[in-house]
Amino acid sequence: MRVDLFDFELPDERIALRPAEPRDSARLLKILPGAPPEDLTVRDLPSLLRAGDVLVFNDTKVIPAQLKGMRRRAEAVAQVDATLHMRVGPDRWLAFVRPGKRIAEGDRIHFGHDGNSCFLGQLDATVLEKREGGEVLLGFDVSGPFLDEALHSVGHIPLPPYIASKRSDDERDRCDYQTIYAREEGAVAAPTAGLHFTPELFAALDEKGVERRFVTLHVGAGTFLPVKTDDTDEHRMHAESGSVSAETATALNAARARGGRIVAVGTTSLRLLESAAAEDGTVKEWSGATDIFITPGYRFRTADMLMTNFHLPRSTLFMLVSAFSGLDTMRAAYAHAISTGYRFYSYGDASLLFRQMT
Repeated sequence: MRVDLFDFELPDERIALRPAEPRDSARLLKILPGAPPEDLTVRDLPSLLRAGDVLVFNDTKVIPAQLKGMRRRAEAVAQVDATLHMRVGPDRWLAFVRPGKRIAEGDRIHFGHDGNSCFLGQLDATVLEKREGGEVLLGFDVSGPFLDEALHSVGHIPLPPYIASKRSDDERDRCDYQTIYAREEGAVAAPTAGLHFTPELFAALDEKGVERRFVTLHVGAGTFLPVKTDDTDEHRMHAESGSVSAETATALNAARARGGRIVAVGTTSLRLLESAAAEDGTVKEWSGATDIFITPGYRFRTADMLMTNFHLPRSTLFMLVSAFSGLDTMRAAYAHAISTGYRFYSYGDASLLFRQMT
């Protein structure tokens, strides 16, 4: 499909720089194909669900994956920024490095030169491979939990570019950019639909009889990459690693068998469920890397509803929601959201989408 079909005008002031306080006070736009959008708040979510429905959350935990460092090559020195996006070994990460032209295989990079220092004074890495689009494979001098500790010392929370271009990260982001149920470390971007949930909202959902189940997809920095091609068929998604446990798969299949609805909280949960599903919609225990790219025409097998934030023009995420509820439906809903002041992107408001029936 033509990428320009997913373009729209988004005023800069619609991009939220901080989350709503409290989290569940954010606005929620109900989007049902064939019906006008309905303005609600996240606290209204229990009234939109039924006993026996299941919310599926991504329990990945964001790590401080934004690194600042100095590249040394003989006597030449240059400042570089690296965003880790996928761990491929105890001491190895794939990363996007800027400026990529300054990097070559064999270069040494010394991280921690922005006023921070790790427990050894700095965190050193070697560029093992240079790939396309500024992507490199970094081999660190420390491994396993020692590397994890070093990253927490020298790293920054990797805010999305549309926020980071307007302000620096701070200590508040270490809490704000994390769901209350985050458990499995490894993400470099938050599953942002989950940022709206609070203990009070969980209690209200429990009272309604709505189940909670968890999957893990470690969101990579590739989620921030723009689509630079003119046709969706030419865009390459970066892989992300995740898993669906046997317990979660069994619970979701049982819920569907008794007539309960599956509600994916976030596009990451939905992409993982679709990766783990058989053709008949049965969810299987699953683990591995997925680069699934969902555009209109895709036949969904799992979720009946999707809770997600508002996404940017021409993004793979706007393509996904257009596949879920219909391109015309989503263009009309986004026009309504923009005109009525909804806040977009990671710290913005939420929408609840019902799947288009085909």
